[in-house]
Amino acid sequence: MPPARRPFLRRPGTRAERLPREVYVLGLIAFCVAVGFGVLVPVLPVFARSFGVDNFAVGAVVSAFALMRLVCSPFCGRLIALFGERLVLAVGIYVVAVSSGLAGVSTSYEQLLVLRGLGGIGSAMFTVSATTLLLTSVRHEVRGRAAGFFQAGFLIGGMAGPAIGGLLSAISITAPFFFYAATLAVAGTVGLLLLRTRSACDDDAPALPVRPLREVLRDRGFQAACLVNLGQGWSSFGVRSALVPVLVVEVLGRDTSWTGIAFTCAAVVQTIAVGPAGRFVDTVGRRPAMVLGTSLAAAAILAVAFAPNIGVLIAVLCVYGVSAAFLGTAPAAAVGDAAGARGGTPVAIFSMSSDVGAILGPLVAGFLADQVGYPVAFAVGAALLLVGTAASVRMPRQSPQPTPVTVPSDPEGGDERRLG
Repeated sequence: MPPARRPFLRRPGTRAERLPREVYVLGLIAFCVAVGFGVLVPVLPVFARSFGVDNFAVGAVVSAFALMRLVCSPFCGRLIALFGERLVLAVGIYVVAVSSGLAGVSTSYEQLLVLRGLGGIGSAMFTVSATTLLLTSVRHEVRGRAAGFFQAGFLIGGMAGPAIGGLLSAISITAPFFFYAATLAVAGTVGLLLLRTRSACDDDAPALPVRPLREVLRDRGFQAACLVNLGQGWSSFGVRSALVPVLVVEVLGRDTSWTGIAFTCAAVVQTIAVGPAGRFVDTVGRRPAMVLGTSLAAAAILAVAFAPNIGVLIAVLCVYGVSAAFLGTAPAAAVGDAAGARGGTPVAIFSMSSDVGAILGPLVAGFLADQVGYPVAFAVGAALLLVGTAASVRMPRQSPQPTPVTVPSDPEGGDERRLG
């Protein structure tokens, strides 16, 4: 038996396979954040329209959040090096909480736009620090499971949020803003109180090597993870979220409520698949999980354009949900493998790749759908996912195990392992 395979054959429940406390705390935080965000999503466009603006201006409010995430993500690695993941995570969440609460009392469109942009800054801080903490506080052989647990928190919260938002909007159009601020305040406080100040999945856990950034950027696993994340952001937020609601109404002739039903079914399937996907990533490997996930996602997203009825569409979206479970775990685990202890900046680059897809995807997909039709718009998303497949095939067949080393201090930002 080759020595490199042995860590993946440990029996479940052994010390090496236990998830550290940080993973469970981050899963709880993810749930709180996703519930609040899901509450806000249905009412934000309506509230923006109440200021008498056109649909483009409404879209700008939504895009401002993602745009500021993209702009600010590169600076989050430096903040993490200076202050640690725990503090950056909490401050980022509080920034989103305060900006969301103030957005609920906005008296003009301009105020709402600026406050949503500020929320994007806090979201970047939270996302990069939480992902960095998640990946550097677990062992190599359980990174897939850890990423899956974190993803499940977002998925469950995302399913519960819109239902709560519908009830709150019946009280007031601004009530969801305050609910979102409250759930974020809870999430930030949980992070400050329950996350430990140093990364330690076990007392005797080996220290992760600090790899030079240029070496991380040349890592084939890291490159593949970023390309997969770009394709996933483009397809999920650009093609699926922007075009499927229109396709349901204009092509299939169904009521808009069927879009919610279809997305809910896909989210349930994805949540169920996250656990098995995470274990697959840890036992079989990152490379096969990413090849399988991108191939399946490409086939599913292309098939959406040719769905003859709502039943087939729901089935295809559920297949896409299965693929999304793999793509939410394997690339993140690959980034953790490649980055070692230097999590902040590589994680920021990884996060930005998805943001680029989420910003450009809706614009390009909408343009293509108007000019040449839905099949071409969906085919472009599938093609980007297949680029991720090709990059994943080039990955090493077995990710190297981190070598136990003494972690040196970073001369520019302090100890890279310091978490707060």
